[in-house]
Amino acid sequence: MCAKVRSFLYECCYTTYIKLFGENLMRIQDAQLKRFISDSGLVSAKDFDAAVKKAKEEDISLSAALVNQGSMSEDDLRRVESYVLGIPFIALVDRKIDFEILSLIPEPIARKHNIIAYEKSADSLEVAMLDTADLPAIDFIKKKVGLKILPRLTDTESMKIALRQYQKTLKDEFGDIIMKETAALKVIKEGGDEMSGDDLKKMAEDLPVVRIVDTLLRHAIIQSASDIHIEPMENEVLVRYRIDGILHDAMMLPKRAAPTIVARIKVLSNLKLDEKRLPQDGRFKMESEGTRVAFRVSVLPVFFGEKIVMRLLHEGRSGYTLEGLGFHGESLERLHHAMKQTTGMILVTGPTGSGKTTTLYTVLDVLNTPEVNISTIEDPVEYQMPRVNQTQVRPQIGFTFADGLRTLMRQDPDVIMVGEIRDTETASLAINAALTGHLLLATVHTNSAAATIARLVDMGAEAFLVVSTLRVIIGQRLVRKLCEDPEEYFLSDAEVEEIARHADLDRLLKVLKHEKVVKESAKWSTIPFYRPKPSPACEDGYKGRIGIHEVLYVSPAIKELIIKNDTADAIDAQARKEGMLTMVEDGIFKAARKLTSIEEVLRVISE
Repeated sequence: MCAKVRSFLYECCYTTYIKLFGENLMRIQDAQLKRFISDSGLVSAKDFDAAVKKAKEEDISLSAALVNQGSMSEDDLRRVESYVLGIPFIALVDRKIDFEILSLIPEPIARKHNIIAYEKSADSLEVAMLDTADLPAIDFIKKKVGLKILPRLTDTESMKIALRQYQKTLKDEFGDIIMKETAALKVIKEGGDEMSGDDLKKMAEDLPVVRIVDTLLRHAIIQSASDIHIEPMENEVLVRYRIDGILHDAMMLPKRAAPTIVARIKVLSNLKLDEKRLPQDGRFKMESEGTRVAFRVSVLPVFFGEKIVMRLLHEGRSGYTLEGLGFHGESLERLHHAMKQTTGMILVTGPTGSGKTTTLYTVLDVLNTPEVNISTIEDPVEYQMPRVNQTQVRPQIGFTFADGLRTLMRQDPDVIMVGEIRDTETASLAINAALTGHLLLATVHTNSAAATIARLVDMGAEAFLVVSTLRVIIGQRLVRKLCEDPEEYFLSDAEVEEIARHADLDRLLKVLKHEKVVKESAKWSTIPFYRPKPSPACEDGYKGRIGIHEVLYVSPAIKELIIKNDTADAIDAQARKEGMLTMVEDGIFKAARKLTSIEEVLRVISE
């Protein structure tokens, strides 16, 4: 079949072609590659023979062997594929892609599958790809846009530059929209604070402010922000996004936009428009890229107006696993053992924003089977889970954690989750629930796993009841994950000594060897570590977060220390003797696995 015919079939009925002839026809076969290289002379006969031998010995394709031995680059191979298979090749290095076309494919999908939309006609969409046989990606985009998809091959550099346009174009696009709509806002006259609720509502429904707020929210979702801060200052309004735990300035808005933005968000959250002296809390939802996102809203009066902070909660998120959260080895085994018990307490501790709720929901997801009745009492209910009875506390009408927990005890639960143990009454009821045939999960605000025991005792819990109910305590923080291709380096003697001040390196090295992260012969000076390497697609070298944990198992020896009312330091020391990795040690373990950097671990622990 000639190249023109193949190209025609490719453009007219790509999916049918694959179904009929097999997906492998969309990748160059060894026989085709041999003929082409023989005719073209792209690779010397010696290198070609070596690649053929390597492919046979290692049971890999000829193309992989040529790339592995450096005879051809992946981009060279793509150009050969384009020629042999009759697939058009497109270079995007110097091409500015229209934002409306680029955004037809969501950025996460584009990055995951290396696919870019760059040209659109009335009935078709041309996409550049590194792998034109990625049929799931093509099918997804076809369903999303409702157009015929025409895949084209491109090179790695073109893909990097095209992906870079997402961030640059998004900032320009959203900035232009917001500035344009801000200019169209109605000017609020002096004394605007005295406007009636009806006037404020009309102002909040004005088209420009609707577009501004919608754009701010969509931008935050696309940036994978966890929080949005809207902060009024003397002459302007600062908008900041928290991304991977770090606050970033997003944009500055004119001061005149503040009252209308606040009014709009209050309308969405069903809050009182004319109440500007007291804090208010609310919630609303919106659809974005096929997913529902809930916004938890907090409004606080400040000197120059009202500050708004919104927490973004992606509904329907599932598929988290304990391993995916960062648990491993003996820590994971201890947690699984505690989850198999029918009574007792599993506590998760850490500061605000350390991922405690996600850990609890993941444990609940594992426990959530048809034969188990699970009830929760939360403030607020952050994620809805099927088959789980979730209750929201309402302190303003007297419905507290203690009241909810007291009622849940009469609801015949097998597993109870309490959002937070924060007072004596809740602590007492939680311990009583764990004693009377329930597995209880909860969070406590302390700095370490060992300090949680002292906190429970401070809240009035009897030591003998604590040792009777407590199974494990999980202390955790979140660290940023390194992007692909970080900078490799090895620790100097001085760096090893500095890290030894924070961790038991001998014990940690044994764990690394036991879990086969490093070779048996490894030393700290020979283990590679990594630093972030900024790139256009990954501005600061980090993307996403993972947990670092310490899982304190309440062993007989630790129970004795609790009964003796010993210190948190003594309990921590005994737990480490029994094999507990501290959060710092777990962080260094993950740094050795190329997941994060030592600097990031020390930054988070020292906060």
